[in-house]
Amino acid sequence: MANPSQIKTLIIADDHPIFRKGLIDLLQTAFPNVKITECHNGAEAIDGILKQKPEVAILDINMPEANGLDVCKRVLKENSNTKIIILTMYREKEMIKNAMLSGALGYILKDTAGDEIVDCINTVLGGDKYIGTAMLPHHTELSIEDKKKQQLIDGLKNLSQAELKTLKLVSQNKTSKEISELLFLSEKTIENYRSRICQKLELPPRNNSLVIWISENKELLSYISEF
Repeated sequence: MANPSQIKTLIIADDHPIFRKGLIDLLQTAFPNVKITECHNGAEAIDGILKQKPEVAILDINMPEANGLDVCKRVLKENSNTKIIILTMYREKEMIKNAMLSGALGYILKDTAGDEIVDCINTVLGGDKYIGTAMLPHHTELSIEDKKKQQLIDGLKNLSQAELKTLKLVSQNKTSKEISELLFLSEKTIENYRSRICQKLELPPRNNSLVIWISENKELLSYISEF
């Protein structure tokens, strides 16, 4: 677990230089030994995070070349240890949910950044999530979504690589015959894979139970890099 007082590197990605400067001044006061790298767009943020591996990256959502959520997804896919904080003007529940599903651990509003950014950094460095006070009414529902995502990840970990490939193709509306041709396997083998997937995911033994399950979980599945 990281010690907040010993944070060494941090990246800030925002296309507004005046806002970046104000945030940097605040953070250098709170963390005098931290090295801060500025990024002007999402592409620079991805490159900086993957090369420098900072403890924390603070991202705006609206940025040229790649938005903050796309940066989150790329970092998550690369299994980076960098803790991502979204700092934005968007206070809608769906945007917060998408950010958390994309891999962000913190989400705060720009108009409360001065009061919350240090607490947010300390919280995510400690391994916990932080949602700004202005969005706390959404916290319970977001916690339920987060629990559902973890249950989904745990279920997928029980599947073999062949079963994961089959599940991915089923989610793309491929039939067993089409999947068998794509994977160079018999249709019977694909049916066996589908049956084992249903058993491992504890789905009811009825026709189309896997298709129904995918439909209900499609949004979450799209955010899971292992899938």
